Amino acid sequence: MLPTLETERLQLRAFTEADAAEVGPLIGAREVAATTLRIPHPYADEDFRYFLKHMQGEAEPNFAITLCSSGRVIGGIGLRIEKDHQRAELGYWLGVPYWGQGYATEAGGEVLCYGFEALKLHRIFASHFEHNPTSGKVLGKLGMRHEGCQRQHILKWDRFVDSELYGILREEWEKR
Repeated sequence: MLPTLETERLQLRAFTEADAAEVGPLIGAREVAATTLRIPHPYADEDFRYFLKHMQGEAEPNFAITLCSSGRVIGGIGLRIEKDHQRAELGYWLGVPYWGQGYATEAGGEVLCYGFEALKLHRIFASHFEHNPTSGKVLGKLGMRHEGCQRQHILKWDRFVDSELYGILREEWEKR
């Protein structure tokens, strides 16, 4: 069962079917899909139902990012775990109205803590598209190191794009 995590402004909890009405308009924005690997555009109701059925569990803890003040869903964040290697890929998205307010960094820090402390991971990594340098700034604020560029690594909307790779080891996270 997925725990509920809390920060100063945010609560990270499991998604529920009741979230569909709030999630749809946020995740359905073209700007959101343009910066993510696994969010389709357009985003349909059945995409959210598929996500709830297949993408939540021990190997993929995915949290709804909600505001403590209102309970409103503003985005999502999760880990794609590879147990055999004691590592996970961090992924996140925020609705456009919530960009630039530090929410991704705040939620990301809490999920890194969960990954290293509760899940005992050795490494957490993340990547962003070349055209989304703001995500790179978030990853840097989380203490992740830029590890390189995977040139034309992703085919996104009929165009190959570079993927910038970041990572952090447990020992680095403990020292920060």
